[in-house]
Formats: sequence, structure tokens, C-alpha cells
Amino acid sequence: MAEKGLVRLRDVAREAGVSQGTASNVFNRPEVVRDEVRERVLQAADKLGYGGPSVTGRLLRAGRVNAVGVAAIEPLSYFFEDLWARHLLAEISDICDAQGAGVALVSALSEERVDWNIQSAVVDGFILLCVEGGERLVETTRARKLPYVALAIGAADTSIPAIGVDNVGGARQAAEHLIGLGHKRLAILSTQINDSHVGRASEAEMRAAKYSTTRDRAIGYWQAMTAARIEISSAPIMVTQEDAKSTNDTMAALFSGTERPTAILAMSDKIAMWAVDWLMRHGLNVPGDVSVVGFDGVPEAALATPKLTTVQQPMKAIARLAVEAALGGEQVEGRRVLETELVVRETTAPPR
Repeated sequence: MAEKGLVRLRDVAREAGVSQGTASNVFNRPEVVRDEVRERVLQAADKLGYGGPSVTGRLLRAGRVNAVGVAAIEPLSYFFEDLWARHLLAEISDICDAQGAGVALVSALSEERVDWNIQSAVVDGFILLCVEGGERLVETTRARKLPYVALAIGAADTSIPAIGVDNVGGARQAAEHLIGLGHKRLAILSTQINDSHVGRASEAEMRAAKYSTTRDRAIGYWQAMTAARIEISSAPIMVTQEDAKSTNDTMAALFSGTERPTAILAMSDKIAMWAVDWLMRHGLNVPGDVSVVGFDGVPEAALATPKLTTVQQPMKAIARLAVEAALGGEQVEGRRVLETELVVRETTAPPR
């Protein structure tokens, strides 16, 4: 008898005394098999511990599994802990649910495992997150020869099909809003410029940032400041590692002097909400003492206290285009840039 963990259809056919084709029909087209033969095959399968043909194998032979792979150079926890990634994944899931498609999460964090993780994913195509710094992820995905799209515009390889937002234009909207309210003492709370920098950064360091999203949002802020004749150097740049501790540390440094900002431009909603929390814990009113604008438009921003003014990304549109491409539908040619929208809520007001 075949070892239980390695039982194949041919073992069942041999045990039942029928051809492999007849055994296959029992599981896939039972109506064409006589009752007594079908019963004999099922008894043989039960005896050997055979659970039936591989659904995955059948789907792969058919050339379609109706599933999307979402991959990132991050641990799997990123998909659930990061507000932007969680929002995007929720939108992707809603679209896949409506189409009866599945979603597979793939971590490409480990250089040793990235080939296996991508090659073994049972999907029709991929949506790639955090492509900058993830050249190996793109290379491995291309080798699968499946449809894929990256949610990043800043990757150096312009042949990568990519969907992104106008980070420069969105950031400019945020700064114009604060300047329009009368704010002149601005400060920038930045997302990562590289994998280790925390604290104050120069304009030159920001322009040389590893991550284009960070660099482009700073450029947008500066464009609005320049148009309003506010010196770029007057707005301190405080770099976080996009976590609560580094945000709190940079806020403490920012408000330790006498020339405190009256408004903060935060490059993500999570940084903005941590900043608002720090301000309120230190006795500062938002927006009475300090106004704050975020970026992303995650659902939590609308539920925060106070509700966060933010630059909203069109997440439904991003998810729809990405899922369509990954499932083999309309492909993204080159780089597709979508517009953002400023959503004014409760964290911004004129300075006192």
C-alpha cells in the first residue's frame, strides 16, 4: 500500500482494480461511472487515505485560479498594521469579493525566500507594494510571466507598469490650505528618507531621499511655500521612521524651542494622528494652537478626535485598476498617475 501522505490517484485506481481514467471520473464526472464501480473506488480511496484530486492542480492545468497575489518587501503583519496598506487591502478585497476572486498575501521581506514565495503563489497575477528598494521582488515577479502592476511611481525602471498618485500636487494642496488660512510658521513631519535617519534633515538630504514618495511630498510643500514667498529653510523637516516612538521624539524636539510652528504638514495620516495625540497630551489645542494636515485619507482619519484634515488618495480607483490588471484584464501601460483630493475636517484653522 502506498504511504498515506503520498497517495496518488493511480494508487487508488490500482487498489480498486480500475483504470486511472475511471478513477478520475469518479471524482470529476461521477455521473458517467456505474454505481458499483464508483463505490469500489471510493472505498479504495478511503482505505488509502486519499482525499481527492488537487483543486490547485486542476485550476493550474486550466490556466486560471481566479486569485490575486498582493506582495510587499515587508513582513505579513504590514498588511494589517499599516493604515495605508490595510485600507488598500480592504478595497482590493471588496473588489475581489464582488468578482468571486481570492486574495493571497505574499511577503518578500526575506531575500532567501522571495523566489520561492513568488514562484509558489497560486495566483493569476500580482499587485506589488513598496517597489522602491525591492528590485528583486520585481525581477522575480517578471520571471513568473504573469500579469503584474506596481503601486509605486518612483521606481527607477520606467518599464514597470505602475499606478500611483500625484504626490507633488497633493502635498502642494495641503500646504496651500494652511498658508491660505494664514499660517507662515510651518513644519514638516516626514516619512522615511532612508532606512535609519530619524530627526532633523536638511533640504539637500530630503532631495536625495531614497523614497520618491517622501521626496515628492516635500517638493509639493516647498512649491506652495515658494509661491507664497515663504522661505523653504524656515520650515524644519523632522524625519520619522513612521512609528509612534520616532514621531513622539521628533515632536518633542520640534516643540522644545521658542519658535514653535503653528502648523504641521505630516506626510501620512498615521504620523499626523500621532502628532495630534502628542500635542493634546502636552496641553496644546488642535487646531487652536497648532493645525495639522495628513496625507492618505485612511478611514481612521475621519473617525479620529478631532477629525483629521488630509489629502485623500483615490483608493477605490487604485484597487480597481490594480485588480483588473492582476487578473489579466486591462493592463496598465507605463505609469498611471491619479489625482488626490484635499479633505478639510477639524484639525486646521487660522493661527491665533
